[in-house]
Amino acid sequence: MRRVVKRMLPVIAAVLTLTGCASSMSGDVYSRDQARKVQRVEEGEIIAVREVMIEGTKSGAGAVAGGAVGGVLGSMLGGGKGQILGAVGGVIAGAGAGAVAEEAGTRQKGLEFTVKLASGEVIIIVQAADREYLVGEQVKVVRSPDGTARVTQ
Repeated sequence: MRRVVKRMLPVIAAVLTLTGCASSMSGDVYSRDQARKVQRVEEGEIIAVREVMIEGTKSGAGAVAGGAVGGVLGSMLGGGKGQILGAVGGVIAGAGAGAVAEEAGTRQKGLEFTVKLASGEVIIIVQAADREYLVGEQVKVVRSPDGTARVTQ
């Protein structure tokens, strides 16, 4: 049993590291690529706010890690051909479970803002629900050259 735990520790560490790399959807977090770049700011008014769910990452890291763990655990079943079949079954089941766990673990609540800009244009921006904004509130919409945008005060 100790050998199994020792084999699984690097896999578990890799999963935790890779799922920790999920990018933030917060209006307060800038990517490394956005730092020190000119961004266009437009003023506007929030005309609607709706709660939404932002899907989690699907990088494949969860499937790989789950498959590895499932393969190790499955290989402990039986002997000979049974051990091989257990390992193959474990890889398949573990990969599926790992992919589902990765997506669920990185899913987050978001807010969909409908903003009427001073120009009269109406836009929608979705970002993490980490700050409260109210209908009628005056906000700034920050647009990056890469096409991303955020609502801020």
